[in-house]
Amino acid sequence: MKKTYLIYAVLLLINVSCTMKKEQTDTNDVRLITLDPGHFHAALVQKISYPGVSPDVYVYAPAGADLDEHLKKIDAYNTRAENPAKWNEIVYTGQDFFDRMIAEKKGNVMVTAGNNGKKTEYILKTLQAGINVLADKPMAINAADYEILKQCFDVAKEKGILLYDIMTERFEIATILQKEFSQIAAVYGEQQQGTPTEPGMMTESIHHFFKVVSGKPLIRPAWFFDTEQQGEGIVDVTTHLIDLVQWQLFPEQSIEYVQDVELIDANRWTTSISPAQFGEVTGLQTGYPDFLKKDVVNDTLKVYANGDILFKLRGVYAQVAVKWNYTYPQGGGDTHYAIMRGSKAHLIIEQGKEQNYRPTLYIQCVDKDTKIFEDALKRSLGAVAAKYDGIGISKLADDKWEVTIPAKYHNGHEAHFGQVTEHYLEYLRAGSLPAWEVPNMISKYRLTTQALEFAKNK
Repeated sequence: MKKTYLIYAVLLLINVSCTMKKEQTDTNDVRLITLDPGHFHAALVQKISYPGVSPDVYVYAPAGADLDEHLKKIDAYNTRAENPAKWNEIVYTGQDFFDRMIAEKKGNVMVTAGNNGKKTEYILKTLQAGINVLADKPMAINAADYEILKQCFDVAKEKGILLYDIMTERFEIATILQKEFSQIAAVYGEQQQGTPTEPGMMTESIHHFFKVVSGKPLIRPAWFFDTEQQGEGIVDVTTHLIDLVQWQLFPEQSIEYVQDVELIDANRWTTSISPAQFGEVTGLQTGYPDFLKKDVVNDTLKVYANGDILFKLRGVYAQVAVKWNYTYPQGGGDTHYAIMRGSKAHLIIEQGKEQNYRPTLYIQCVDKDTKIFEDALKRSLGAVAAKYDGIGISKLADDKWEVTIPAKYHNGHEAHFGQVTEHYLEYLRAGSLPAWEVPNMISKYRLTTQALEFAKNK
């Protein structure tokens, strides 16, 4: 009898131990590290709290304005009246911050969004230490970085850990619905290959150096204007746009650069920033730092922030373009334009003054019989509305409709960082990314870095 009770006690102890271990894993299985958060995107990852993620975040960075701005944003998220976050930032500011991060290994997911000059090298060494990485774009800003990035993916595979970049634009509802309608043959028809002047898909993004983030004017670090540290526009925001081209034209399919992608043309040009504008956006009233003087012409800073790339993806002509202005007009903001050309309809996103600077999707019929098309569109709408409740259409002309989107889906760009992070956490717990993600990241960065070399050599 004593032996029976002893066995029962041991089994009970094992069960309690396993249960406690499971509860600990479920509640704090992810521990974040933030590395040198020089870009506000690092803070946006923490705009909300996540189940299964420890509130303790270990921050390794040099002391200074970049770190101060980051911590101010986290504090604002923690102290807001509605649904406050609960982050506890544990900060190390020694000059050996990166080596200390690797040595201490306090967390298992490193978040990096900041100066891109050493980012690819940092990512590689972090992965070699066995730490997962969630990285803001771009993960590579030149051809040399691209070669390191390829090695990064090899290391991640070898160690069974995940490297992922933050592609927020996949979570914009207008873009999601553009993709949805492009998959409905009765509405979209067949994807058109297009031409160099009228590509089968074209997308353009306009950004602004001076803008408001989380309700306050954004202060940018001076290095953000140095393309050797930030990267040129053609290798920065274009990562989002190329990602959308791959994701929308060939959803959940692996893109292999050598056989699937052909670079046709690329261009780059500058945005002019006056001394007064530079002082306003950086908070620096001492003029341009020495590392920027190479880009100053007649007291005006010339930043290679703009670029476009024309390429073919599996035979489809595609063009992406990014433009940076100093700031937007009153009531405005960053804007996005995209067109997908099908044999029956064009799917167009606009985000200008007429749309109150909110991304809006239009369906433009190019079929000869608009009545037959309209009937097909109405029949097909149910399948989309079944996935996205409340989605409808409003007829603007005989051949044009606006897709009406309930306000609940317009959660804004800042919220998309949380959505990306939530998906990344799901991948972490599954132990792998979708099979197509890694080859598509590799293809994307090879295209951006080759396009930069092409444009420089024109």
